[in-house]
Amino acid sequence: MPFGAELRDDGVAFRLWAPSRERASVIVDGAEHMLEPRAAGWFERTVRDARAGSRYGFAFPGFGVHVPDPAARFAPGGVHAPSEVVDPCAYVWRETAWLGRPWHETVLYELHVGTFTPEGTYAAAAERLDDLVRLGVTAVELMPLAQPAGTRNWGYDGVLPFAPQHAYGTPGDLKAFVEAAHARGLSVFLDVVYNHFGPEGNYLHAFAEPFFTERHHTPWGAALNVDGEHAGVVREFFVQNALYWLREYRFDGLRLDAVHEIRDDSRRPFLDELAARVRADVEPGRHVHLVLENDANDARRLAVYDAQWNDDAHHALHVLVTRERDGYYRDYADEPARLLGRALAEGFAYQGEPSAHRGGAPRGEPSASLPATAFVDFLQNHDQIGNRALGERIAALAPDDAVRAATAVVLLAPAIPLLFMGEEWAASTPFLFFSDFGEELGQAVTEGRRREFAAWASFAGPTARERIPDPQDPATMRASVLRWDERAQPSHAAVLAFHEELLALRGGLIVPRLAHGAHGDGYQLLAKTALRVKWRFGDGSRLGLIANLGPEPATVSYAIGGVRVFALGDVPAHADATALAPWSAGWFLES
Repeated sequence: MPFGAELRDDGVAFRLWAPSRERASVIVDGAEHMLEPRAAGWFERTVRDARAGSRYGFAFPGFGVHVPDPAARFAPGGVHAPSEVVDPCAYVWRETAWLGRPWHETVLYELHVGTFTPEGTYAAAAERLDDLVRLGVTAVELMPLAQPAGTRNWGYDGVLPFAPQHAYGTPGDLKAFVEAAHARGLSVFLDVVYNHFGPEGNYLHAFAEPFFTERHHTPWGAALNVDGEHAGVVREFFVQNALYWLREYRFDGLRLDAVHEIRDDSRRPFLDELAARVRADVEPGRHVHLVLENDANDARRLAVYDAQWNDDAHHALHVLVTRERDGYYRDYADEPARLLGRALAEGFAYQGEPSAHRGGAPRGEPSASLPATAFVDFLQNHDQIGNRALGERIAALAPDDAVRAATAVVLLAPAIPLLFMGEEWAASTPFLFFSDFGEELGQAVTEGRRREFAAWASFAGPTARERIPDPQDPATMRASVLRWDERAQPSHAAVLAFHEELLALRGGLIVPRLAHGAHGDGYQLLAKTALRVKWRFGDGSRLGLIANLGPEPATVSYAIGGVRVFALGDVPAHADATALAPWSAGWFLES
């Protein structure tokens, strides 16, 4: 890796890009060594008595603060303390034959390591992997691990992208988790953030100002510089980060957060370069997958990326089961069933139409030609739960039969499904927004969080906003920790059995056909809340869905071919002015 500290036979080579400084030094185990300047803002030096486990940081004459390595492999003392030299070959891999799984087999399970178990560690998470295998998921997706300020964070405030969160364990512990998953046939994905750095502990402004540009702005301030002068180093930093997780930790895929906030006017977009480098530089024969989150619905990106999180499908489903219309849900409030049908059959519900939530601006591109597996569908994820004021899960917002019907739609449709941790048993715990910033910033985050919801009718008054949990209070994170013993309670056990049944059905009937490809084959609105969706597989077979996703009976007429393979309620293959029961769904397979 061209950044950071490299362990060699003759010591440790330290490299730093500091184009804003004329001189720099590295402090290793308390001893300072001047770095030797190189071309284009680089500094480097090999320190002979440095070794794995040495603590180090960088300093600059006239700048009183010592800074950690922006490419540190580990930051055991946090973002304001010295970094640690790590031997990347110290962990001895045993599952060397693992090459990953094909994308069409993927059933994702998103989790936050710190709240997945009471212990909140990689080792404790590994002990729950057998439960996930029994559930029927095939891939674990970890929320970001890049070291943020403190020990309580979702991960999207990371400032040391190469250093896995020390609160969860050591780099070796994380590798052991990945290997334990592979031993059970589970792929492991990592969420990475290449659109901004967190608000505390980012020292790059002090010595590498060209990392950022004022030509573009994001919700977090000046954008990362991927298209201006010196952008080559910045782009390489993040390309190397992606390769680092895929090669050194053997992750099977990455989910790139909010790529619409990577502002890029370059002739060759950074995202295209990143995908090409990953495809070229990861070992041949491995199944490695790249997934986007992209609010812009740029279908062209999916020519080089495997899939995108499909917020359109989620938002339409959420409106149907909860009837909420605030915020971005307003774009789905008038025709949620039609928009859901389009999202299931064609990928995006918005393919260039104006978005009222975005002031009438057009959103999205045509996506009907893309395969169904180019989209990741979900009923819940960390954003859709945690960005609510009280972090409520869908089970707290909608009737049980509505959630069951929506769950069947997500888990049996050909799109790649995603579950959020605890969803499989309707966990009673919320998933709240939490952080661990310094006192001044922390107070601002607390106040800002409550101001954010002032426009919502239920939080218009200051007394109501006091109910919003304080992100800085350690109790807020503790309240989000899963209670695994709930699964033994009858109501939760029934939900778990339902998820296991659906995923077993998916594994037996849907996944083998997905190996030949799957595309939407049209959708039809049968009534205000009732719809028909069809898909065709590459082997010639077809899948159909008839559903009434509403609280009232729907009178419908339709015909759909094939044998019914699953149903909630009485859903016949043919109907002539027939009443479909509320929250009913039938799946039909035609060989």
